Amino acid sequence: MIIGDHEVIAQRARMRSIPFDSPVLDVPVAAPVTPGKLDKANARHVLALLDTALDGCMRGEYDAMVTAPVQKSVLNDAGIAFTGHTEYLAEKTHTPLVVMLLAGGGLRVALATTHLALSEVPRAITRERLEAIIRIVDGELKRRFGISRPRILVAGLNPHAGESGYLGREEIDVIAPAIRHLALEGIQVSGPYPADTLFTPRVLATGDAALAMFHDQGLPVLKHAAFGKAVNVTLGLPIIRTSVDHGTALDLAGAGEVDDGSLCEAIALAFEMASRKR
Repeated sequence: MIIGDHEVIAQRARMRSIPFDSPVLDVPVAAPVTPGKLDKANARHVLALLDTALDGCMRGEYDAMVTAPVQKSVLNDAGIAFTGHTEYLAEKTHTPLVVMLLAGGGLRVALATTHLALSEVPRAITRERLEAIIRIVDGELKRRFGISRPRILVAGLNPHAGESGYLGREEIDVIAPAIRHLALEGIQVSGPYPADTLFTPRVLATGDAALAMFHDQGLPVLKHAAFGKAVNVTLGLPIIRTSVDHGTALDLAGAGEVDDGSLCEAIALAFEMASRKR
């Protein structure tokens, strides 16, 4: 099921001479839509699409939701505080903690922090939060990905994983104690590894997923390996949600030159994950 403005979608199909007869749950736009042109008058329409899909999933009408990219700036310009799908869906489902994971190119990379200024990252990484995140990753790899004994590789925060404290103590005071405690619970977690050696084939081969401490520590590696074919998965929600690995590409809107590879992969992974909950 496609959720959107039926006439807008049908018009785009006609522009590209594409036959279109897919089912659409019609959620009308508030103002006319021009390809590649932002209009904050339609900001509430964007949220209505998300809410409609989410409500259907929560009622059991849908088995999963796949989201297209969203232009965060137009929502904020309309006076709506919005940092991303991940945070929005967590708030709407009253989920206290969710984890962003991207999968592609044979890699799975989860993030301890997401859309956060780099200066705020060290304060956000506490032992309690890190342990909770790793438990979510472990549980979701079992439940959603069918991995019976997930092996989780944890990156350090600082260069060289702190160089024994000379380049920062977060590894000594926070990350390593969390790993030791979780290992005693039976979770197969190891680290902290220096990020520049964690993301090498030899080390990655020893794990099923890597946990990076911040957005641009882990995602550049994954996107180098699989950009346009990777999938964004939100772990910890009561529903299955996947998405693309890229932004809105406003400069390509209406040109018929977009690459749908990541969207196709997101749909395929949603089907795969949904099949495990039946």
